Amino acid sequence: MSNEEKLTKVVINWFPGHMAKTRRKIKELLPLIDAVAEVTDARIPNAGRNPEINEIIGSKPHIILLNKCDMADKAVTERWIKHYKSQGIYAIATDCKSGKGISAFKDTVKAVLADKLKSYAEKGITGKPLRVMVVGIPNVGKSSFINRIAGKTRAKVENRPGVTRGNQWFTIDRQLELLDTPGVLWPKLEDQAAAERLAFTGAIKDRILDTELLAVRLLTLLSASYPQLLKNRYGELDFDCDAYTLLCQIGKKRGMMLRGGDIDTERAANMLLEEYRSCKIGLISLESVEDYA
Repeated sequence: MSNEEKLTKVVINWFPGHMAKTRRKIKELLPLIDAVAEVTDARIPNAGRNPEINEIIGSKPHIILLNKCDMADKAVTERWIKHYKSQGIYAIATDCKSGKGISAFKDTVKAVLADKLKSYAEKGITGKPLRVMVVGIPNVGKSSFINRIAGKTRAKVENRPGVTRGNQWFTIDRQLELLDTPGVLWPKLEDQAAAERLAFTGAIKDRILDTELLAVRLLTLLSASYPQLLKNRYGELDFDCDAYTLLCQIGKKRGMMLRGGDIDTERAANMLLEEYRSCKIGLISLESVEDYA
């Protein structure tokens, strides 16, 4: 069995107990809220969404935030927004670090809940805030989004999956309240391609995964969709080989050698993943609308 074959035999699965509790809690809290804002990673709009979320939230009005859009391929993100619009779903490209797209959120909530606001007005109800639950998988920026829209750091934020463990209410202004929830995955990651994309972006904790597997699988995608970005970052590469050999090329170019002349592929894998996640390779989307047409 080749190194490439060995590195494709690992099954990714991760479902901590607190996530099962979160799913139950979300259902319990639905009667208290008017709409759901689902924060996803713009780099993986499909894999970055819990496939059970529509069943969990039922008929509640739904907004999708394509977050971390400044790390994704802009043209691809725009096609995803058009795709959601064609399905009658409001979607916004946001980036919590730069604040991009955040200002559009309040108006979008009002548009989504226009019928409710009209009903309030007809009944003479004033001063009642709209309540929106913020959901999403780990590490997509839910708390960062709340902090940004609130104008100051009010929710606990850390760039590590699973840090927000409790449900917290935040008053944004007199017209809007947000409910933050812990990140929630689903009971079994049956779609391994989706699981890999979650791992690439850091939604699944690295310590439970094989980093060489991730790097090889990531290179498989990047060499097919963004070969020029790889060349720009690592120099001239021979793409007429398997992804493991390509990882070895990159490791050698970076001088990651072991005694005896072997390439330190583990070190090269860690470096590749870090440079992808920090956008040093470039603005990259790992999924396009056309992939799911």
